[in-house]
Amino acid sequence: MAYTGTKRRVFISHYRGDRDEVDAFIDEFANRQKVFTPYVLGANDNDEFISSSNPEYVMSQIRQKYLQDTTVTIVLQSACTHSRRYIDWELKSSLRQGEYTPNGVMGIILPSQGNSCWIPPRLEENWNENHTNCYARHWVYPSSAEQLGGWIEDAYNARTTRAHLIRNSQEMMKYNAQCKIHQTTH
Repeated sequence: MAYTGTKRRVFISHYRGDRDEVDAFIDEFANRQKVFTPYVLGANDNDEFISSSNPEYVMSQIRQKYLQDTTVTIVLQSACTHSRRYIDWELKSSLRQGEYTPNGVMGIILPSQGNSCWIPPRLEENWNENHTNCYARHWVYPSSAEQLGGWIEDAYNARTTRAHLIRNSQEMMKYNAQCKIHQTTH
């Protein structure tokens, strides 16, 4: 899909340990290139963290405080993103249907990972390698603002054209899983 120049509101899901790369992504594509308006949980020191062991409460807080005004969720991925429960919870909330229109969802591999990494299970359940008959998309880091803008437009349009393909019934992660250290090939 071609980039239309429309600036969408995007929720950035990420592992806190990747803060430098996440900040660089936001600085380049949101602040400099003006491709999207970012909504980020935990990316800045003054952001509040949702502290609860109740997954339903956490999901409702994520939806109310961070997702309600967004239309697309981008999962920025590194070596251990797949193992983080908050990533899973943010994806579950993003894919939730019924009372809400789901967010378009896509994963982007951060530059430190080269061209591959472990995909969070909930994202993987909604994606396939050929991008056919699936809700989500998965990409290697964008090479241009136009490329990223096209991906965001595709995710935005999926909310109505591919919502019937959403798979979101798996149990939520109760704890962080063990990180599968993945060696990238360059």
